[in-house]
Amino acid sequence: MGKTIPRCLQQLDLRKSVVGLATGAGAIYLLYKAIRAGIKCQPPLCSNSPICIARLAIERERHGRDSGEIRRLLNSLECKQDEYAKSMILHSITRCVYLLEAEASACTTDDISLVGEMLDDKDNSVKIQALNALKAFSGIRKFRLKIQEHSIKVLELISTIWDTELHVAGLRLLNNLPLPDYVHPQLRRVMPALMEIMQSDYVLAQVQAVRLLSYLAQKNDLLYDILNCQVHSNFLNLFQSSQPGSLLFEVLVFAERLSEGRNSGHYRAVKWHYNEQSLHEALFGDESRLADRLLSLVIHPEEEVQIQACKVIVSLQCPQDLGSRPSACRPSHSYFKNGE
Repeated sequence: MGKTIPRCLQQLDLRKSVVGLATGAGAIYLLYKAIRAGIKCQPPLCSNSPICIARLAIERERHGRDSGEIRRLLNSLECKQDEYAKSMILHSITRCVYLLEAEASACTTDDISLVGEMLDDKDNSVKIQALNALKAFSGIRKFRLKIQEHSIKVLELISTIWDTELHVAGLRLLNNLPLPDYVHPQLRRVMPALMEIMQSDYVLAQVQAVRLLSYLAQKNDLLYDILNCQVHSNFLNLFQSSQPGSLLFEVLVFAERLSEGRNSGHYRAVKWHYNEQSLHEALFGDESRLADRLLSLVIHPEEEVQIQACKVIVSLQCPQDLGSRPSACRPSHSYFKNGE
């Protein structure tokens, strides 16, 4: 009995070895077949990933064919979807509009309205993606008037929801559109919100807010509303050299526009009154320290900031309607005492 057990074990080990060899050979054969099949296979044409959409765009453009991707996405948006699905569909639409220009141009104003309806969604991420999609479509001239119809809604979202990503998306859209006069009453109402965003600590939103305010500062009927808007006591911190160059440049452009506007003949023809905490007092009041900030920016490392700071200094010293006469340009006691 003692000799039988070892012999059985030897036979068992031998069988395992044979089975192992067979299994290994089978695995190698299957692996070979998989590799061979993989070489012959082509990747799927349709995918929601950005890489596949880009590849699709290049391939279709090369062959001059319509991929139908944007239409498929818009049709999906019309169906009942949850918030996450709607957000992803809108995100894909945005990418496709940038990548598939011909297909995007073939869309209709009804498609723009469909995307615009997503601004009423209860989920902020859906609103943000809808704003991004409208921004993408706004690059196509024929859709701009239709997108303008959503301007008041966009301003409402910016002023009532404190979400930095939503602010950036909404302001980028507005900065890419010519805003019609009928929007001005709503702009007056949201001016405090725009000023708050400008004074926030999120640079991307700040830059977009200042750009919009600079554009609005050129509108005669909005200039006083901007100048009389209340600001924080530390507003001039926006002019510190430690601020990002992109933000400094936009703030300086804004200051120049305001200075030119308040020095224009038609604005000076009226005696305006400003509250003590107004933007006007912070920038142009007798107690303002703007001059000191500007002088420090003349030696800023970035050249465009230097140049823009000099432009603001010149605009402060030379009223716009007198700027063509050098003898009329003289230092103002409020800014550069003793002819600094």
